Amino acid sequence: MASVIRELPNGERPRERLKSHGVHALSSSELLAILLGSGSQGISAMRIGHDILASSHGSLRRLSSQPVAALTALTGVGNARAVAIHAALELGRRMAAEEREDGIPVRGPRDVHEIFGQRLQDLPVEEFHVAILDSQHRLERDVTVTRGLLNSSLVHPREVFREAIAENAAAIILIHNHPSGDPTPSPDDRVTTEQLVQAGRVLDIPVQDHVIIGRGRYLSFAEAGLL
Repeated sequence: MASVIRELPNGERPRERLKSHGVHALSSSELLAILLGSGSQGISAMRIGHDILASSHGSLRRLSSQPVAALTALTGVGNARAVAIHAALELGRRMAAEEREDGIPVRGPRDVHEIFGQRLQDLPVEEFHVAILDSQHRLERDVTVTRGLLNSSLVHPREVFREAIAENAAAIILIHNHPSGDPTPSPDDRVTTEQLVQAGRVLDIPVQDHVIIGRGRYLSFAEAGLL
């Protein structure tokens, strides 16, 4: 591999290949090289991109879950570059979350997983979200209630239902992730869900489901008969 990208023939340089063949023709390491912009310490951007990908065993999903400090430990990757890589991966995750057409009703946990799975499954901490649904069961808003460890004291009905009341929600769906990748509900998950279901009955805003996002899979309280 050439020590710098400018030593490569024009037709083999990542930027020129992107212009000529389109972004889909490039490998992940080539895309990372374009993101880096230039090499460092005599190492080409292509080599640094390859090393970045190798640090996560070739998985962009694993790369996105690595802390910034892990990336800066690699030769040629400073803090600014590590942050830029994280930002680019998050943009890709958000684009994937937007692919679901607006206005389509959320009919079940599979739809919930389509909307939230890519965004939540690789987070290093738990996030608790409330999906606010209109009378046609379309997603009106996604409200992040907490970020961090989930327990019944942190997820208070007041915080969960405040926005639902303001939006005149017809129903809500609870969603949170398990960083371990295993969506099996914990005792705290069950207690929290029971409290929120009871609060929803009092407020006449039913909790339609609680979906726990794991790595590549999910658990639905409604499907499991736990609501």
